[in-house]
Amino acid sequence: MSTSISLKHINKLAIPALIAGISEPILSLTDAAVVGNVQVNPTESLAAIGIVTTFLSMLIWILGQTRSAISSIISQHLGANKLDQVKDLPAQAIFLITSLSLVIIATTYPFTSQIFKLYNASGLILDYSVDYYKIRVFGFPFTLFVIAVFGTFRGLQNTYYPMVIAIIGAFLNVILDFVLVYGIDGILQPMHIKGAAYASVIAQIIMALLSGYLLLTKTNIPLRVKFPLNKQIGNFAIMILNLFVRTLALNITLYFATKYATGYGKNYIAAYTIAINLWFLGAFIIDGYASAGNILSGKLYGQKNYKDLLSLSQQLIKYGIYLGGLVAIIGAVFYYPIGRLFTKEPEVLKTFYSVFWMVLAMQPLCALAFIFDGMFKGLGKMKDLRNLLLLSTCVVFLPVLFIADYYNLKLHGIFIAFTLWIIARGFPLIIKFRKQFLPLAQNN
Repeated sequence: MSTSISLKHINKLAIPALIAGISEPILSLTDAAVVGNVQVNPTESLAAIGIVTTFLSMLIWILGQTRSAISSIISQHLGANKLDQVKDLPAQAIFLITSLSLVIIATTYPFTSQIFKLYNASGLILDYSVDYYKIRVFGFPFTLFVIAVFGTFRGLQNTYYPMVIAIIGAFLNVILDFVLVYGIDGILQPMHIKGAAYASVIAQIIMALLSGYLLLTKTNIPLRVKFPLNKQIGNFAIMILNLFVRTLALNITLYFATKYATGYGKNYIAAYTIAINLWFLGAFIIDGYASAGNILSGKLYGQKNYKDLLSLSQQLIKYGIYLGGLVAIIGAVFYYPIGRLFTKEPEVLKTFYSVFWMVLAMQPLCALAFIFDGMFKGLGKMKDLRNLLLLSTCVVFLPVLFIADYYNLKLHGIFIAFTLWIIARGFPLIIKFRKQFLPLAQNN
């Protein structure tokens, strides 16, 4: 095995990326855990967190694809020893994407209530959703800035600094959640769900400041926008457009899942909120190895080192399945305590426990899908990812969801649809990758 793809080298990239990757779901999970245990309307509060998190995740995943595009371009140029040609690209990309985020804030803020009515939110759940979103959305540009900087570090084969930033942000968010949601007796009044939103925004701002500082002091990549635009900006834009369509399909999946869960009643959307956020956490843990695949595949592809690229894929399949299995086992061991972390409501817990095993069983399948998703991003093959996710969503997920709803399977139906959707996303990528690179590796 080449030293460039040894377990030690993969882990050097994957473990810090794993820790950095879970920062966003930890923000949402912390909000859910803290708010889900308040004394006043905990079920409605938890439901609102779930609805808003789904919508914000849609926005972040659509525009946050800059990370994959920047990482792919920089890592390929690094492998080809042409990094100087793209040094000014990150600043230009960050400027474009954060400007767009401000437009999105301006266009969604006045219509917050109408947006969450589309998710079947009403009454107190709708009121809480509006309160939470109107604060949390102001962290959006800072989150996109951090994501773009993380993509730059990944392209440079560095996942350590993103890990440091993510740890600080997550730790700060946990502290602020408890302080602002519950208050400090005699000093600060409890702010309930608004406190959770403020905690997330403050943590995101601090992470953005740290990201900018480390990029400027630890690399030779500038943040000052220069013109004319880099020659790779066209390639960057095409990647973003393909990933935009792909992520739109992804969020159609999440939208319909959340809409149906909300329609089943407040206990169902509260249980779904816990389950889907734990699924996101498991996905981001596995994404550490997907990130290693993204980073190394771009560099090896730039070097035209197809033999090591194929070997990398084989190693990552093995490590990913092991990690997915480990996540599932840990979840099974702590099955009931995990649920009680988020709520004490008996009906919500009963509903959650009935489907949590499905979330755990999906983890090894998720590993395969996410790892090859990451590798294809590193290779710059965004069109393949776009087409596959469109097919998986329209041909697999939505028909299965509609059939399951017809038979009144409720949350079980939603997670059956998710499981089949993951299978449809993962295995075709493995087949296509081996079909393309196995002959090239044999002739390398």
